[in-house]
Amino acid sequence: MRRRRLAALAAALTLTASAPLAATTAAPSAQAESNGLAAAPLMGWSSWSFIRSSPTAAKIEAQADAMKSSGLSTHGFSYINLDDFWMACNSNGPEVDANGRWIADPAKFPGGIAAVASHVHADGLKFGIYVTPGIPQNAVLANSPILGTSNTAGQIAETSVAETNYNCQHMDGINYSAPGAQAYINSWADEFASWGVDYLKIDGVGAGDIPDIQAWSTALQQSGRPIALELSNSLAIADATTWSSLANGWRTTGDIECYGCESGGSSYPLTDWANVSSRFAATASWQPYGGAGGWNDYDSLEVGNGSNDGLSTAERQTMMSLWSLASAPLILGTDLTHLDSTDLAMLENNAVIAVDQDAIPADRVISSGSEQVFAKRQVNGTWDIGVFNTDASASHSFSVPLAQLGISGSVNATNLWTGGSLGTVSGSYTATVPAGGVSLISATPASGTGGTGELVSAQSGKCLDTRGAVVFFPGTMEEIWTCNGGIGQEFSPTSAGELRTMGATECLDVFNNQTAPGTKVELWPCNGQANQKWTVESNGTIVGQQSGLCLDVSGAATANGTQLDIWTCNGQANQQWSWALH
Repeated sequence: MRRRRLAALAAALTLTASAPLAATTAAPSAQAESNGLAAAPLMGWSSWSFIRSSPTAAKIEAQADAMKSSGLSTHGFSYINLDDFWMACNSNGPEVDANGRWIADPAKFPGGIAAVASHVHADGLKFGIYVTPGIPQNAVLANSPILGTSNTAGQIAETSVAETNYNCQHMDGINYSAPGAQAYINSWADEFASWGVDYLKIDGVGAGDIPDIQAWSTALQQSGRPIALELSNSLAIADATTWSSLANGWRTTGDIECYGCESGGSSYPLTDWANVSSRFAATASWQPYGGAGGWNDYDSLEVGNGSNDGLSTAERQTMMSLWSLASAPLILGTDLTHLDSTDLAMLENNAVIAVDQDAIPADRVISSGSEQVFAKRQVNGTWDIGVFNTDASASHSFSVPLAQLGISGSVNATNLWTGGSLGTVSGSYTATVPAGGVSLISATPASGTGGTGELVSAQSGKCLDTRGAVVFFPGTMEEIWTCNGGIGQEFSPTSAGELRTMGATECLDVFNNQTAPGTKVELWPCNGQANQKWTVESNGTIVGQQSGLCLDVSGAATANGTQLDIWTCNGQANQQWSWALH
């Protein structure tokens, strides 16, 4: 990391003054929050797409071995997740142990689940398992005792509520106000922890299951083992902030598989273009809700088995590019024991993986006809840009104005799939994109736009901070907070006078175009309006070009969480800022 003087900011923000602010040294990166897991999107494999209803210990262990031997694990693919159909079932639903919890099908898993988890761990990988909300009817019928309590299954069951279970069915709801309800879920989480589970997928989740997810989130955290929590499927975006507060990932759509397309009793083709292309809209809609600790999940990445994936080579590149730009979990659904060499090279492309792992969900910039453009900005000022052609029958040429992405001046462009240089690009980036394909590039500004860094209050020494680091959610409040180098404290100046978030999709905005002293400052999608443009003066103040008022720490307070507003410029320390550019 190197220090720059504010002259860099001055050039970017169309300054009216000549004297620079003093630079400061940027703080180190912040740590992930919540349960400490999924600081970046998780990567791995799931049994559902390929193995589906016939998992066995031998099959799961073979996939784990292939993850290791193929080299995929060295590129970050680390989870081996056992999906549905691992449990034993009878006519009353999942069979249960003495305390009312699912048991493994002994024919499929003769050594139990813990033995499979141990095998996966021996490969240097992590193990995941599957469950659905509620309590099994078999537990209610047996009135199973709840471990560690004097309560029973019958006392916590809501037998009038039928929970979703796609396999065995027969899961009743749980009354979480009843004594023993949380203890029941705790006992199940403790059992999973004792088996060596590292990841739990809860399927069949709907808005009515929020109490279940709250209980499972609590249970996993008390289990003493770090267990990532994934929710599925087609979750309501109206509850997005709830899911993000409770889980590490949430399925935003239905299944990616092309049910009914299969032939010869196999799972192939795994998906089709219709299922993949439908994710463009979901990726755009859900973008504000992904971030460190929890990610928008667009379902399994069906890359690995060549034409058996159900997609052309170009379409497979599109799928991995879209998932990566969205910073979505990269959970493979393919057969790792029969990897196609072209697909393996795709999956081992570290430049594309890095786009996913930067933990910045991209913004959709263009959606016009067969053209889709997603873009995001890295902390070092480099943009990742995906230009997609959704026409699966013909190639098209598209021209993307750099200014529409927030880029001023020229860029040095690199094809992320080939690693080849595309030279210097000015004005617009033009690409001929194959049918169903993508042009995925990195674009490093050669001139015109500054880097990224923190704005530090001269009064408190604290940083301008986006509350909760929710840097993609319109209307999020701006405040001061102890400098930590986190994404919520990273801003990028542009030559248009904007201060953009690290992802280059949201701007520092004066609420509702108001000009009165005391008007709050928040994040809002960059729109080029005057209430999003700022001028830095020689005394360190930052002046709103629309109002002529200064960016101000409300009430001259110094406490973490103090809101920012605009106020009559007075030269006081709560209106003075220094810049730490990376």
